[in-house]
Amino acid sequence: MHAETMSTDRKAAALAAFKDLARDPGVPKPDPILVVDHVVRRFGGLTAVDVGHVEIQRGSITALIGPNGAGKTTFFNQLTGFDTADAGSWTFNGRSMNGVPAHKVARSGMVRTFQLTKALSRLTVLENMRLGAQKQKGENFWRALVPGVWRAQEDEITERAEELLVRFKLDAKRDDFAGSLSGGQRKLLEMARALMVNPELVMLDEPMAGVNPALTQSLLGHVKDLREQGMTVLFVEHDMDMVRDISDWVIVMAQGAVIAEGPPSTIMSDERVIDAYLGAHHDAPLSEGELEAQLQEAEAALEAEIEEEAQK
Repeated sequence: MHAETMSTDRKAAALAAFKDLARDPGVPKPDPILVVDHVVRRFGGLTAVDVGHVEIQRGSITALIGPNGAGKTTFFNQLTGFDTADAGSWTFNGRSMNGVPAHKVARSGMVRTFQLTKALSRLTVLENMRLGAQKQKGENFWRALVPGVWRAQEDEITERAEELLVRFKLDAKRDDFAGSLSGGQRKLLEMARALMVNPELVMLDEPMAGVNPALTQSLLGHVKDLREQGMTVLFVEHDMDMVRDISDWVIVMAQGAVIAEGPPSTIMSDERVIDAYLGAHHDAPLSEGELEAQLQEAEAALEAEIEEEAQK
């Protein structure tokens, strides 16, 4: 099948899955790959996450949006084993993932990237890619003593790494230290490394943060390409133009809870969403006048403090 036709088919199938769905938080999906129930995470007296029920449709690109402090990254951390939930349960492909450590979550086919990339700076780009592979025979002490056992697998891993580097246009950097890459190239490396395990679900935490405009289109293309290759994508993002461009469905969080779901074309006109964004005044960008007033207030307070100290 022609690649373009397949791309259209995948997109059409994803949109068909969401057709006629209710716009309520936690709406059941036709074929969910990830199902979350009553997940709660508290830090002291603050409830950072309190998600009643949410389902992620297989084969789709779902955006997770919400004001700053809505709990999106914390929620990602619970689901992928990087943090421990205080309550709740979730299943991936029908298998319970409660309390499963991060490396085993990845091994099961559910991988994530981070807002701040986790590339190991003092390793080369190729070495970073190799580290992304799971179940390496050479890691076992007894097998490591028999080179024939693990050398063939190591060759396979290197071959897959090389293929992915070509796909992500990082092959020219294969022997460079990861620390020498630009912010956008590190994002590409992290996405490529995540694919070393042939995942079914890829979770991207703000894939566009810190990426220069020249690489933005390239990254967008790669995210869409994940769906074309049969993967499911769940991503956190603030850029609404990007959300509208690539997502099939949008889930909105505010104050730790899911407050709305819907297609990207209509979600921002939903009253609940407008309320969450505009009601959270502290999350809205300050106008120049407000910023100036805050600066003057801070300067006045500092001057008063200096004067008080001088009089003592």
